[in-house]
Amino acid sequence: MTKVKKVMKRAFSASVWQEGNWFVAQCLEIDIASQGETETEALANLEEALSLHFESPVATIIPQIKTLQVEIGVA
Repeated sequence: MTKVKKVMKRAFSASVWQEGNWFVAQCLEIDIASQGETETEALANLEEALSLHFESPVATIIPQIKTLQVEIGVA
């Protein structure tokens, strides 16, 4: 039996600006950005990055849980 992949669409806002020869597209709702040689390419790359961000993870090996102890300053 084939599993059916559920798909949902959601709209996101993007800020686009030029830095030198590159266009940068940054999602305003989620801290993800991408770039391209054109504004269209930067937005397409951002769309792909967002799709990958929401893709379900598929572990190839079982992840290990680790505990970290970090010194922090107190006020």
